[in-house]
Amino acid sequence: MMAIAIISDIHGNMTALEAVLAHAQDRGIDRIFCLGDLIGKGPRGAEVVKKIEETCEIVILGNWDDFIQKPVEFEEVKWHQAQLEGEPLAYLHTLTFHYDFYMSGRYIRLFHASAKSIYHRVFPLRAPYEEKLAMFENTENITPLEAGKTPDVVGFGDIHAALIEPVYPQKTLFNCGSVGNSLDIPQATYAILHGEYLSKDPAPFSIEIVRVPYDIEKEIAIAEEMEMPNVEAYALELREAKYRGIPAKAE
Repeated sequence: MMAIAIISDIHGNMTALEAVLAHAQDRGIDRIFCLGDLIGKGPRGAEVVKKIEETCEIVILGNWDDFIQKPVEFEEVKWHQAQLEGEPLAYLHTLTFHYDFYMSGRYIRLFHASAKSIYHRVFPLRAPYEEKLAMFENTENITPLEAGKTPDVVGFGDIHAALIEPVYPQKTLFNCGSVGNSLDIPQATYAILHGEYLSKDPAPFSIEIVRVPYDIEKEIAIAEEMEMPNVEAYALELREAKYRGIPAKAE
């Protein structure tokens, strides 16, 4: 049996990433796959990119990893771009859309947001059945391991909220949560796949969601010391797991 850590959405939060990597080492993790959004929001994007490149066997492109490479008008994003100039930005350009493999007889596919696009967001708990089933389709962005074959298990990131959901018929959809910007519980979150890696033979298989406490105040202090723009919104998300884009309720 092998244990594979699935991490995603680090968003420049090196403090959370270090906590997750230490926990994964203690758990005896064999491989680490990353589902994108290495940068943005948090202050140490360049350090995160370097660490991910060193530790992750597979790294998938996220929406932040993509648009950070393009010209923008927002000063906050320009600040993050400046931190990534040179090798970190070049590395983001090499990332792939998806990764397919077999594990314990199951065909597994990993991507950042959906089969349609890194910018197409799906919230399974409120999405219609047809939209959830579409997560398993072979789109123009995907090259399946076998022509016409669709996965039994799909894992993704993007929404910063962990879940495991069965999807009829006999499919499983899971979200590994967010390491550095969790928006369901204010702890670093990742998933572990347990099974026989690269094996088509049926064998025991499981998906585990892991929550790791880390020093949130230390991370906020680093962002303040680096004079990162919009620290207040970042701090709200880390402390309370509240997305900055949700309008405030009227009193």
